[in-house]
Amino acid sequence: MPEGHSVHRLAAQFNSVFGGQRLAVSSPQGRFAAGAERVNGHILEAARAHGKQLFLHFDNELILRVHLGLYGAWDFGGDQTFRGASSIGAPRRVGEREAFDDDPGLAYDGPPEPVGQVRARLVSAHGWADLRGPTACEVITEGERSAVVAKLGPDPLQPNAGPDEFVQRLTSKGSAVGTLLMSQDVIAGVGNIYRAETLFRRGLNPWRPGKSLSTEEAALLWEDIALVMRDGVRDGRIITTRAEHRDDRGLPVWPDNAHYVYQRQGIGCRVCGTDVVLAEMGNRKLYWCPGCQQA
Repeated sequence: MPEGHSVHRLAAQFNSVFGGQRLAVSSPQGRFAAGAERVNGHILEAARAHGKQLFLHFDNELILRVHLGLYGAWDFGGDQTFRGASSIGAPRRVGEREAFDDDPGLAYDGPPEPVGQVRARLVSAHGWADLRGPTACEVITEGERSAVVAKLGPDPLQPNAGPDEFVQRLTSKGSAVGTLLMSQDVIAGVGNIYRAETLFRRGLNPWRPGKSLSTEEAALLWEDIALVMRDGVRDGRIITTRAEHRDDRGLPVWPDNAHYVYQRQGIGCRVCGTDVVLAEMGNRKLYWCPGCQQA
């Protein structure tokens, strides 16, 4: 499932290639036909993200809400003015992905024929975007959007977001901090990779109850999550290792040196040498280092 940084990148891409343009919106698959008709032919005014939720705001005061979930993905294409990632999403067979299109552009004769189950297609004069397999794809009002966001925790990637709300939500609960970081009503946008990596970076035991963390510990965890997620927005990759902890064998940072514990079970910790452990928490895989994460 794409984590929050990918959805914020999606919002930036929609603003870049579709912002201010009148879009033809359709549902080749047919399941979204009624919703597509409500925004078809209208101008995309802004794309915004909150956590893993993408909101496309149209000039008729309606909003297309998309949550990619485990299987959803966007594909993009167009002429030489239509630049950026060509695919952002999370097909389960390969995990989170973001494929880049560096071709300066080929002749554009309009979008290709839909391939597979395309839930929604957005087309401008210069390009197109196809949505497949989302958990949610619906047209809603501003009031309904506000209700969705109200159920979510704070998003570290929102402008001027601070730690106070997160600290209160985290430290008021007795569940394990590893579980709480995956709860979108505690913090929006964190997924399995950011959960594992930031707990390692802060040296926190994933099974420690949230209410046992001090205000300072929770605030520092928030700041670290915000830091690595901002890096993810910038880089289009989740890279959480510090330079001094990467292998010195000439390997590239991505993917060989990108993570401390995620998918490194049975391998010696980059910092202390203890084998990284794979466990299960809340029906999700949890990666952690018993040597470094004792706090």
